[in-house]
Amino acid sequence: MTRQIQIALLLLSALLLCPALNAQTDPQLSQYYEVPSFYNPAATGRTDYIRIRGGARLQWLGIERAPKTFVAVADMPMKLFGKRIGLGLKVDQETAGLYTTLDIGAQLAYKFNKLGGTWTAGIQIGYLDQGFKGSEVDIPDDDDYHEGNDEALPQTDIHGGAMDFSAGIWYDHRLFYAGVSCSHLTAPKVRLKADSDSGGDITEGTERYFEFGTSRTLYFMAGGNIPIKNTLFDILPSVLVKSDFTFTTAEINARVRYNRFLTFGVGYRWKDAVTATVAAEYKNFFIGYSYDYATTAIARASSGSHELFAGYSLKLNLGEKNKNKHKSIRYF
Repeated sequence: MTRQIQIALLLLSALLLCPALNAQTDPQLSQYYEVPSFYNPAATGRTDYIRIRGGARLQWLGIERAPKTFVAVADMPMKLFGKRIGLGLKVDQETAGLYTTLDIGAQLAYKFNKLGGTWTAGIQIGYLDQGFKGSEVDIPDDDDYHEGNDEALPQTDIHGGAMDFSAGIWYDHRLFYAGVSCSHLTAPKVRLKADSDSGGDITEGTERYFEFGTSRTLYFMAGGNIPIKNTLFDILPSVLVKSDFTFTTAEINARVRYNRFLTFGVGYRWKDAVTATVAAEYKNFFIGYSYDYATTAIARASSGSHELFAGYSLKLNLGEKNKNKHKSIRYF
């Protein structure tokens, strides 16, 4: 067994063995196929470009304090000691209700060719910061279920952070791709320091803390590029499955691209929403928009969710320098 396969199997074992804890899930993105490295650190350096994508998602418009998400990812390939690697960076910031989350990660991936395609094993080292706006907690005087001085509720704004790790493997073929990953591998517990009069779950000496756990989340992503013979059209199917072993969901998308310029697509997220997408690429620039319409009772209170992504790709020359000497010939 080669060293490369041993590395891939080791990562796969870690992914499949990741158990669950009760906590938040990562942000929901309808255009997940545009930012695969957001979910899988092994999906970095897949092209010969420095690839940058950034976007925002406004979820469930019409509902007060509904989730708002901002995402930015960048990745690039390079050679190190004759080996092909990928480098990446991801940042996402989300507000939902009185909670805020900032997740920053640096990604490193190692590539090797096997079975007619390119395998990649990747890791992500990051920092997870969470906050709660306790100063904005409003409990009506006639509330029969909560007390205004309930120590389970912070009375001031609090935040805390913890180191965070993710890992994944990825396979790229000429016609399709697939990858599996696990975010929050160590299931970090974030302690949010509270004032002495603001309650707390944990007391250490004179310090009081609220503690939030983060679930390990398993992802499977796959997709393809199917050209329609004798036309300028390509069919781009994709699927994303995610699970924290308490809650599992899946979504499937079908997009049609014309002349590598305009793309239109529809999708369905299991027991959640239907989506419509339109995107355009021109001279390495990208812009994409998607709209989600809920298929659940939440549609009665919301007009839907909107998501906008934009990006740019810068071509890299990864070829080795020409070692052959050439004689310069001039004519006078």
